[in-house]
Amino acid sequence: MEEITELKKLYNLEENSEYIIIPFTSAGGKRKRCFLLKRRFIRIAYKDGRYIDYTLAEAIEALLKYPDMKLSEALRLIHGADAERRIIATQAILEAETEQPGSGLEDGNEATGRALQA
Repeated sequence: MEEITELKKLYNLEENSEYIIIPFTSAGGKRKRCFLLKRRFIRIAYKDGRYIDYTLAEAIEALLKYPDMKLSEALRLIHGADAERRIIATQAILEAETEQPGSGLEDGNEATGRALQA
């Protein structure tokens, strides 16, 4: 992953085989470290079933700017509510496209819409 190498150089980050390690100083002055899995995207899932995927670079940027906040809140501050609305709308469109329209018949045959006369 070339992106991880660039991020390491840009932000002076550490890494091991599974994680990017982000050193930071908390608001109380303590030195801490945050471990992010090496993945292309980080998914933030909400209780209501919504989710938003962010790139690793966006997550690192959020953690560096707002180290004492939850990652989801820090990402929301960076991207704002407009970005979240656009992502939710995009997800709704993708979910609608993947749903298979069914005829509702138990035998699996599609209805033709013609009525039979007795």
